[in-house]
Amino acid sequence: MAAPIRFAGRRRSVPTAAITYVVLAAGAVLTLAPFLMSFLTAFKSPSQFASTSPLSWPSPFTDENFATLFTESGFVSPIAVTAQVVVVVVIGQLLFSIMAAFAFARLNFRGRDVLFWVYLATMMVPQVVTVIPLYVMFTQVGLRNTFWSLVLPFVFGSPYAVFLLREYFRGIPEDIISAAKIDGAGSWRILWLIVVPLSRPIIATLAVITVVTHWNNFMWPLIITTGKDWQVITVATAALQGQYNGNWTLVMAATTIAMAPLLVLFTIFQRTIVNSISLTGFK
Repeated sequence: MAAPIRFAGRRRSVPTAAITYVVLAAGAVLTLAPFLMSFLTAFKSPSQFASTSPLSWPSPFTDENFATLFTESGFVSPIAVTAQVVVVVVIGQLLFSIMAAFAFARLNFRGRDVLFWVYLATMMVPQVVTVIPLYVMFTQVGLRNTFWSLVLPFVFGSPYAVFLLREYFRGIPEDIISAAKIDGAGSWRILWLIVVPLSRPIIATLAVITVVTHWNNFMWPLIITTGKDWQVITVATAALQGQYNGNWTLVMAATTIAMAPLLVLFTIFQRTIVNSISLTGFK
């Protein structure tokens, strides 16, 4: 009778969880270090910044950089302009992107899929390619260096927003839509009374992404505006480097003010963003 076969015991592998946490911790340090340096530098005087390490703790803390920003540099106006631009663009993006995404997801018309993929293909066109034609158009119609020149190129939706919403709308059970049609609901009622309430997570995610994108928008505002009348926060921060001869403590104070709303926004909505994007099929 053959002897029973004995299997050698498995060797214990290095705990993958520990390696994962080490890698994540290293990534967190690399990600947070610039934010920490900006925050610490903003509360230093120029002499402290020149004589100490960039990551050293301010001793003592000083708010003179923030006082200079709001009194001498007129930093309140760029913040107000940026906030107005973001509010108008977010409302326009959500309104028009929701309607377009619903049409591509739920309405049947000839050439729907072809039109959608052609529209989506415009995502491959770099923004820099459209800058000159847009600049010429806005100059010819007399909208250069105005509030509308900052918002009109972005307020009517975007391919990314339409694609994100379309994928989510297609995931809504067809039975719900069919039941609404049987009850006599038209396309508009289905959209605003059923689809939109069921899509609040992805709409909130899109709103956050749009706020971050246009709060940080730099190239187009730099080109289409002159002077300080319609200067946004990114352009105003860049101008500080030349205006104050490389006073980095002042520049970092402006950067800290610019980053603070976005960090708060991500902290509040981080779970919603992750959950909604995972539901659309992005991995």
